Parts: sequence; C-alpha cells; structure tokens
Amino acid sequence: SEVPFALAVIALAAQHHTLSISQIVAAQQGGIAHWNMVTNPIATIAGMLAYLGMMMHSPFDVHMAPQEIPVGPPTEYNSSFLVHLQSNRSVFASAKLILFMNLFFGGATSIWEMIIKTFFIFEFCVFVGVVFPRFKVEQSIRWLLQVPALIGVLAVVIYLV
Repeated sequence: SEVPFALAVIALAAQHHTLSISQIVAAQQGGIAHWNMVTNPIATIAGMLAYLGMMMHSPFDVHMAPQEIPVGPPTEYNSSFLVHLQSNRSVFASAKLILFMNLFFGGATSIWEMIIKTFFIFEFCVFVGVVFPRFKVEQSIRWLLQVPALIGVLAVVIYLV
C-alpha cells in the first residue's frame, strides 16, 4: 500500500512543486474547487485505494484475521504490552486520517471540519470492508500492485508530462 500512496504523493508534489504538507494545504484553500480531490482526481483515487491497505481493515486485515485469533498479538502479549500495541494502531489511524484530509481534501480550518472530514474518510474504509471479504496475502499484494499502483503511475505521468 505504500507504493501507490508514494506515487499519489509524488503526483501531488509535481502538481504543487513542493513536498511541504502546509504548502499543499495552502494551495487547496478557496473552496472545494481547489481541493486535490477535484484538481487531481487520479492521484486522489490512487491515494484512497492505498489508504484501504494502509488502514489494515477488511479486506486487508491479513495480520489480524478474525479466524486466526489463537495466534498473533492478542495471545502473544500480556495486557500491558497489548494495550500499547492496540493504542498505537488507533493513534496511527488518526494520524493517517488527518494526513489524507490535508493532502486530498483541502485540510481543515476548524476542529469540527476536521472531525467531519476524517469521519467520512474513515467511513469509506468501513464501507469497503463491509462490502468485500478478506483477501489472502497474495491477493492483497497483487491487487495493491496492480490497481492503485497503476493509477498512481498514471497520476505521476499526467503531471510530469
């Protein structure tokens, strides 16, 4: 999932001539017509498809498969280590939501706008997880390297040519 996300970020960097998140957010100010979702929809599609893999929810929840609970972190760590492991996943998920909001959806000017935008970004992940079953490891790698990666390459080519 990192390859398509990196390609989406490279496309945004080529579009805005910077890798600075604050400058990318500043370039999106002025309404929805300036958001990267509208000005660079192909990079947004690649980034959002990569986001599905980055969040490690269904269908990409290979490492924490519900059928394989007798093995893995829930049984290998005691409570103090497990709470750090689980809270780290929550904090990292929040950071990814805010990053995606800033890169593709115009940032936020208030806490309420941030909450609403990140809620809908997260709901995209939940919706896909409900609709699609869990992938096997080879299926998820194959899908991430074919569909979103090719879309990411297309987004980079469009802004570099």
